[in-house]
Amino acid sequence: MIWLIGNRGMLGSDVEKLLERRSLPFITSDIDVDITDPAALRAFAGQRHIEWIINCSAYTAVDAAEDERDKAFRINADGVLNIARLAEEKGAALVHVSTDYVFDGEKRGAYREDDATDPIGAYGASKLAGERQIASVMERYFIIRTAWLYGRTGKNFVLTMIRLFKERDEVRVVADQWGSPTYTGDLAAAMVKIVEDRSARYGIYHYTNEGKTTWHEFATEICVLARKHGLVDRDVRVVPITTAEYPTKARRPMNAYLSKEKIIRELGVQCRDWRAALADCIGNLRK
Repeated sequence: MIWLIGNRGMLGSDVEKLLERRSLPFITSDIDVDITDPAALRAFAGQRHIEWIINCSAYTAVDAAEDERDKAFRINADGVLNIARLAEEKGAALVHVSTDYVFDGEKRGAYREDDATDPIGAYGASKLAGERQIASVMERYFIIRTAWLYGRTGKNFVLTMIRLFKERDEVRVVADQWGSPTYTGDLAAAMVKIVEDRSARYGIYHYTNEGKTTWHEFATEICVLARKHGLVDRDVRVVPITTAEYPTKARRPMNAYLSKEKIIRELGVQCRDWRAALADCIGNLRK
């Protein structure tokens, strides 16, 4: 039995669809089962024989976390510790999602799993604390760090850009931050593959779609595809700007590019080009 936590979120909803499609036995919970309450988690799990827990729940408001640091840590660290402890009690393996924000973004090349972590904001610090909580209480875990996540639902960069393209003649987008977009459908497939394979190659892994780009180039491709599929019917100028021209409460890593060598080598997970994944996502938005 698989327990999917956070099934109503952008990533969790895609994981749930895939579990259904693969006819895998699973149960789900979301905010109806408070992960910060160990008793609530135990009550929901009950006497079920749970072999895997997939955790897609998280506090992800990067800017708000600067003012809500306690809340971010309560969910991303304390809540994750509760899940890890329950997984250990049940003898279940855990698949957990983390982020590139555990790094400071100063490295020139791709970040590897064994690179030193140094988060520059409350969100990244809370996610790193969650990683460490997992490792402190169990060994049978997969921590999947990802970056620039988007999907067909929820609040994300792709849907925000399409909305802005419908409203404005000009959209200004940061062009000096680098990384790899990640489609929730592809990340969900990578996570479910781990479970289906019953992998025992535990540890920390990186997963994004392949290729390195900027937010501006990403936005430009979104515009082209949105025009192609009739989601936007007007000309829009996508103007490159610097990070300094778009101040935010929380600093963003300038380099969010993650190496996928380990997950490809150890788990046999494939990472398709970010443009192909984006085309799939936008092409299916009206279906």
